[in-house]
Parts: sequence; structure tokens; C-alpha cells
Amino acid sequence: MQDSFVVHIVDDDEAVRQSLAFLLSTAGIAVRVYDSATSFLHALPSLQAGCLITDVRMPDLTGIELLHRLKAKSITLPVIVITGHGDIPLAVEAMKSGAIDFIEKPFADEVILRAVRSAEERVDRQGHRSEDETALAARLASLSERERQVLDGLVAGNANKTIAYDLGISPRTVEVYRANLMTKMQAKSLSELIRMALTVRPPD
Repeated sequence: MQDSFVVHIVDDDEAVRQSLAFLLSTAGIAVRVYDSATSFLHALPSLQAGCLITDVRMPDLTGIELLHRLKAKSITLPVIVITGHGDIPLAVEAMKSGAIDFIEKPFADEVILRAVRSAEERVDRQGHRSEDETALAARLASLSERERQVLDGLVAGNANKTIAYDLGISPRTVEVYRANLMTKMQAKSLSELIRMALTVRPPD
């Protein structure tokens, strides 16, 4: 478990909050508890990276309303919804609203721990993806204007001859630029080069 990873527990039932907090703390996981969705939203300015465990039915804001609030603020915290047996349709709605999992009450300790570990892996992947996109953006920024024009042509699905005609250069020169693009972008194939370009659009 990452040192900076915190599980935020939102539930109006104190017994559930304390039980989850004890379970996760015992497993070496950092925890913060909130007695309502509103109190969690108030804490957003100091929010620590991690995941959110929230009940569906709460008196002020429901778990689904909380998901919508987070989405509106562009907060991509993985959300695990805990729910009573009668709340399954609501839990499914929560999944459609962005929750990564829902767990029925009463739940086994291992089920919660497994869901939290899955959320951490997701956060870790997102971090790596951000680093990868930053590296790609740096490579794209290193391209010359002409290389970028050739790349745009390739992304548009144009053949070398078409790109050459559009840019007023020879097909052989386009091939040279393609080779340079592959080297600079560290792409092993044309499809990988195009995927890179689509992942992070080159600056205008």
C-alpha cells in the first residue's frame, strides 16, 4: 500500500464508519472518516490521494449525488459504494455514474480489502499514465514543424504520396521525415506512432 494512499469513508452510520476504519487501519491502510457527504465535500481542499468508500443512502446527499458532485469538480477519485440489499438498483446507477465497485452489506473483511487494493492499483496506473503522457508530450514538442505536418498527415490516414503532394515535397522526403518521427517518438511501428499522437495531441 502506498504511503500517500488514503481511504476516505463516508457513512452516516457511526458503527459502520468505525468498523471499516478499524479493519483498514489494522491492514496498514491510512483512513479518514466523514459522517456525511457534505462534510467530505467540505474537506476537498485538503483531500489526500486515495479512494472513497461511500454508503448509497444518506440523509443529506446520497452516494450517487456525491458522485455527481465529484464529477462536476473533475475529481477522479475511485469510488466504492456500499449498499443494503434493497439498494442494488441504486448501486447499479452509482456504477453508471462512475463508481468502480459496489459491495452489499453485510460484507466480509476480505471483500472490502480486495476492493481497496484494486482501487489503489487503479490510482497507481493513472499515475503512470500521467507520467507516460508527459513523456509523450515532451517528445511531440521536440518535433520540427515539418515533422509535425507529416505526423498530422499520417494520423489522418494519408499515404506518403498524398502527404508529399499536400506539403509540396517528394515522397522520398516524406519517408525520411517518417523515419525521424519513429526515432524521436521512440515508436516501433506506424500504428504505435499514431496511437502516441492520438494519446497526446501535438501542440498547434
